Amino acid sequence: MFKPKYPTPDTYKPSLEASTPTAPLVQHTSPAPAPAPTAPGNGLAALVQRSPGTAVLVVAGGIGGTLALAAVAVSLLLAVAVTAIALATSGVVLLFLVRTVRDELHR
Repeated sequence: MFKPKYPTPDTYKPSLEASTPTAPLVQHTSPAPAPAPTAPGNGLAALVQRSPGTAVLVVAGGIGGTLALAAVAVSLLLAVAVTAIALATSGVVLLFLVRTVRDELHR
């Protein structure tokens, strides 16, 4: 009653024939080809030699990104400091008010 009834698959037809390997059991391998030599100048030095303006832009972008990240970090730290000062001040004021009310009630 609670067993699902799956529809019969209409796209997959299993093969009942046993597959036989077509490749020979012993394979002769040739030596691996030597790696292609890399072109010299794949780095920052080559970039500076080819186009100094692009290198300056890359360095300026890195410095700009670092400064932006630093500004966000400083802003977050400043927000935490302001919140801590506000909570400390409100705690002192609340303590003062509770002591005042307690003294007034005991008189």
